[in-house]
Amino acid sequence: MASLSFQSRAGRRRAALAGTLLSAIVLASCQSAGMPNADMIRLDAAQGSEQNIASLTQVIQNNPRDPEAYNVRGSAYGRGGQFELAIADFDQALALNPRFYQAYANRALIHRNLGNREQAIADYNAAVQINPNYDAAYVGRGNIYRQAGMLNEAYADYNRAIQLNSTDARAYHNRGLIQQRRGSHVEAIEDFSRSISISPRSPEPYNGRGLSYFAVGDQDNAFTDFNRAIQLDENVAESWANQALIYEQRGENDRAARSYARAAQLDPNYQPAKDGLSRTRGI
Repeated sequence: MASLSFQSRAGRRRAALAGTLLSAIVLASCQSAGMPNADMIRLDAAQGSEQNIASLTQVIQNNPRDPEAYNVRGSAYGRGGQFELAIADFDQALALNPRFYQAYANRALIHRNLGNREQAIADYNAAVQINPNYDAAYVGRGNIYRQAGMLNEAYADYNRAIQLNSTDARAYHNRGLIQQRRGSHVEAIEDFSRSISISPRSPEPYNGRGLSYFAVGDQDNAFTDFNRAIQLDENVAESWANQALIYEQRGENDRAARSYARAAQLDPNYQPAKDGLSRTRGI
């Protein structure tokens, strides 16, 4: 009987630890940017190269009243990290065509990268006012709301994009993050699975789905998803910390410590990795 009591206490401690770990990692995940390009522009030096900009400038010189020409060059400036020049081009595109909703959304993304949240939201508002069926603007605005902790507003925007049959994996992934934070893990798994079907080479939805599998007690599928995330990109700290979570729950503390260490090496500020490393190295 004493043995059974001890096992019961150990089981309860492990369950409590699992809940604590999951809450910490889910919170860290929900506060992250989500999928690549969800909030920040992925810079591409080739887009901002002198040769490419010169070619696009020639198009503008040949068609100085064409708003699309300015929109294209503005996008190139943005991808090249020349944000102020990008805004100037989007401003000109909108001066030539005030109903150019794509230019509003593109300028919003630049403002988001510059930290100008209010201007970004205003531009996304203008885009959806002109074209209420423009799913990319709802996703973009939802991303800003989510990062600001305005989860109800973000959820409504992702829902709207999905209702419009969006093929943007971020709409499903980021709605899944909100479902996850609310404890609706079955619905979150569905959203992450849909995101994976659209963008199967992105590690983020595998990490998200794995955490929700873990939350519902399916450690095998969780471990499979975390390992798949690492296979897709071995430089994501979250993936290694999530893998370590399974090792730790299995009592394989040496393996857990190595995975937490790898996560901490990739991102020294990732708190779940630091906490996990402290726990497992001390055992």
